[in-house]
Formats: sequence, C-alpha cells, structure tokens
Amino acid sequence: MSARVAQITRWLRHDLGFPDFGLTPASSDASFRRYFRIAFDGETRIVMDAPPGKEDLGPFIKVARLMEDIGLHVPRILADNHAEGFLLLSDLGTEQYLPQLNEQSVGRLYLDALDALAILQTRGPRGDELPPYDRALLLREMELFREWFLGRHLRLPLTQDDHQLLNRSFDVLSESALEQPRVTVHRDYHSRNLMVSDPNPGILDFQDAVIGPVTYDLVSLLKDCYIDWPRNWVEQWALSFHDILLEAGITDMRDQGEFLRWFDLMGVQRHLKAIGIFARLNIRDGKPGYLKDIPRTLGYVREVSARYADLRPLSEFIEARVVPLVPN
Repeated sequence: MSARVAQITRWLRHDLGFPDFGLTPASSDASFRRYFRIAFDGETRIVMDAPPGKEDLGPFIKVARLMEDIGLHVPRILADNHAEGFLLLSDLGTEQYLPQLNEQSVGRLYLDALDALAILQTRGPRGDELPPYDRALLLREMELFREWFLGRHLRLPLTQDDHQLLNRSFDVLSESALEQPRVTVHRDYHSRNLMVSDPNPGILDFQDAVIGPVTYDLVSLLKDCYIDWPRNWVEQWALSFHDILLEAGITDMRDQGEFLRWFDLMGVQRHLKAIGIFARLNIRDGKPGYLKDIPRTLGYVREVSARYADLRPLSEFIEARVVPLVPN
C-alpha cells in the first residue's frame, strides 16, 4: 500500500468513520491528480487525491460550487481534507462519453452536452469570479506547441523566419479569441470529461475554468482531440449553438460565416496547445499514451489553417516541415 493510499484509508476510516470499504483506482488525468472509487454497503463515492504542493484543491471546490449552483451535474463535495490534499465526492458513474459515442448516439449525447454548455454560458459568472483567459494565457498555451512539440519532441530546428511565422499566426489566433464575447469557459469540455449519467451529462475536470471566448468549449466538444466527425455535422452543431447564443443575448454576431471563423480559429489555438501538452506529457511526465492523438489533432490544424488566408503560411509550414516527421 502506497503512502498516499494509506493516508486516504486512515482519513476515511478514522476521521470520517466509514465502515469497511473497497478502494480501487477510478482514473488519473493529465496532472498529478488521481481518483479512487470506494465501495461500501452497495454505494460508491470518489476520493480525489491532489498532493499538496503539486495540486491546489481551491479552484476545484470553487468551480464545483459555482456549477452546482446553476444546476449543472457535477460531483458534490461531501468532505474535504485540505491539509493532506483529499476530497470526498459523489460518484457520477463509470461511463465516459468517449466509448459511448457513435453515429447513432452522437446526436443525442451532444444535444445534452450543448444544453449543459448553454446553461454554463448563460447562467455562469462573466466577471472576476474566475481568472481571465487573456492574451498572455492564450500565447503561453500556444508556446507549448513550439517548445514541447516542435522543439523537444520533433527536435525540429527553427529559423528566424519560422519563429516570425509562428508569432504572426499566434497573434492572429489570440486576436480572434479576444474579440469574442466572454463567458464562463470550462476549458476541457470534451468526451473524456463528460459522463453518461442521469441527469446527462455529468461534468468533470472543471477546476481550470476561466472567463474567456464564447467558442472555446464549443470547439473542445465538437472538434474533440479524441474523436472526430464530418465537418458538415460539426458546422451544423456549431450553428445550432450560435442560434442559442443569439437568443440568449450572449452575442449579437449574426453573421454565420464570421461565427464559424471564430469557432475555427479558436480550434486552431486549442489544438496547438493540446499537441504541445501531449508531447510534454510524454517527455516530462512519462505518459506516452497521448501521442496517438497527435495526428488527429494536427489534422484539425492543417485543415483549418489551409482555409484561411492569414493562417495559410502556418498550413504550408506544417505540411512542409512537420507532417513528414509525424507518423500517421
């Protein structure tokens, strides 16, 4: 038994007075957090293990309460142990969206996910309750692509012209993001953080929420790094959500083409960040499993950047310099 598991067991048994229970790994994520499922008397709970000094429980607790208050289905916080870095949570089940998605189920599951997203954006905070998704953060995220993917993973030598091209592309993407209406952004609203549940969906991994661009979570869901759909389906879903935003007064942007440009460019920003994170998870954290998702995620970047004139140089750079180095 590891030291952390022994601490969890002691907390549950001696501090919270739990009866005999079974403790099994539930999941881990792309951070230092881990989750355990405890089973007792026909019931289950989840323990979050967030080691002090590596993870902060504060943002999770704050955002969980904000989301629960507006009616979203998130884990309820049943007990907390800040000193040791543990939370006891309600259990949203074991069925992630990802393995349940197929051509027959996607319409129903995405409708529920989009309804929940509409609640988050229309009822969630838009002020200073959460950190801003500002230009500095947008650029810092895209730098992960340059540093961890191009530099450390591919070991691709970059010329001064290459750096300037990337800088210009990052500027285009950040400017597009910053001109959008600002709403509560989950920041990882995709098929591995949505659970098939009642009510559906159950929403996880929201602790990094910010106030930022209206299309960010929409593109996270519809252009998921872990599963993809025909572009005409994606555009149809995005434009149906655009109608919801117009009706709710979140945006007065009625031009569908401009809204899709926001959506597409937001996707490129997110996917550049994700590629950099996948490379970092492999190199720094010894988690190579995400490398298989790079070709799909890079494919989104290639497809979109080729269609917009101000991103075409990025597309040409990727096709000429990056694609030959990335296995399919």
